[in-house]
Amino acid sequence: MTFEELKEAVAAGEIDTVLTCFPDMQGRLMGKRFHAVNFVETSFKETHCCNYLLATDLEMATPDGYASSSWSQGYGDYIMAPDLSTIRVLPWLEGTAMVLCDILDHHTHAPVPHAPRQVLKAQIARLEAMGLTAMMATELEFFLFEKSFDEIRKGGFRELTPISGYNEDYHILQTTKEEGVMRPIRNQLYGAGLPIENSKGEAETGQEELNIRYAEALACADHHTIAKNGIKEIAWQHGHAASFLPKWHHTKVGSSSHVHQSLWRDGEPAFYDADRPLGMSELMEHYMAGVIAYAPDYTAFLAPYINSYKRFAKGTFAPTKTVWSVDNRTAGFRLCGDGTKGVRVECRIGGSDLNPYLAQAAMLAAGIKGIEDKMQLAPATTGDVYDAAEAQDIPQTLRAATETLRGSAMLRAAMGDGVIDHYTRACEWEQEEFDRVVTDWEIARGFERA
Repeated sequence: MTFEELKEAVAAGEIDTVLTCFPDMQGRLMGKRFHAVNFVETSFKETHCCNYLLATDLEMATPDGYASSSWSQGYGDYIMAPDLSTIRVLPWLEGTAMVLCDILDHHTHAPVPHAPRQVLKAQIARLEAMGLTAMMATELEFFLFEKSFDEIRKGGFRELTPISGYNEDYHILQTTKEEGVMRPIRNQLYGAGLPIENSKGEAETGQEELNIRYAEALACADHHTIAKNGIKEIAWQHGHAASFLPKWHHTKVGSSSHVHQSLWRDGEPAFYDADRPLGMSELMEHYMAGVIAYAPDYTAFLAPYINSYKRFAKGTFAPTKTVWSVDNRTAGFRLCGDGTKGVRVECRIGGSDLNPYLAQAAMLAAGIKGIEDKMQLAPATTGDVYDAAEAQDIPQTLRAATETLRGSAMLRAAMGDGVIDHYTRACEWEQEEFDRVVTDWEIARGFERA
């Protein structure tokens, strides 16, 4: 929807509320609900928010250690600048439109470097200077539960019963039973301007997957973020909870967010060369070499929480090694569409809890480094990659991934010290919060027997 179309819809009484939103560090939508008349008259230019919103955790706590904002600095304002190209109607919310915002410094009006949308924009700009465009797609996996968020929370998160009773991977009968939730998810997200392709059952009880058509990198991240928020809201409206926690039970398969990526030049796929093996261009090989070599550096952007690392387990379709293979789902990186113009690389490391702006930006930074340094791609790994003893491991804990992020010269050069220090502190805080908690597992294991 254009701004002019929004003004017409507001004048006609069709839209009365405009959500002004931006993705926070966790990839959630934060913002305000404007009376639509006020938005189209004045607030379409800018509004304000507290700068603590890019220095909080999932609980909205205010950890210390951030250079950008703190109690000593008084927690001032950021400017939320609406990107009017992102206006869309939200069919699942009556009379409501949404616009995404960029975050600017209140005093200088310069983009805030560690704002997730800006982190991705910076890497897109680097590619544009090389004459390249990143095309990406993310897969959204999540679990649907019988009860609502409120019921589950009031029950202490103990009554977690999935919406189905058996593995529903590609299962039409079982997913038919879930169409009361999934059909409005597909149709209403499509109505919001997201190019929805399909949904399917995934490889666990109550697990779903939503696929959105590939797009330029920023649009892809926007689509992912809006879809994730919309899925939760639509499921809530139907009395169910939709969870993107990567590993909600140790006996269940986890949820991922695979990221497909390719580079284009002048409207044509730059990853494709019909005269080379597998149809992979030299550019693609350099890009993949960088993305794979630097995977440990950016794993914290693919797996940002303690729970994220519970997903990496042999025999679960979640990878444990940072190698590539041809159409092999046991590897961290899978070559898809080999020999065709659709040739691309799928990163399978990321969990359903990733922030798509940060994840995509980090992989683009690594791929750009591979192109710049003309890095050589190692041969593909074959067979069961879980058993590939010589292959490099994905960091197995948040603590380990925090240290590889902190020490990444590549990411510091690509994103700036301030951005890396900011997100390193976010990882540290998650670990600190976990380390001080006594878990149910510890009590049950040692209460009597220790």
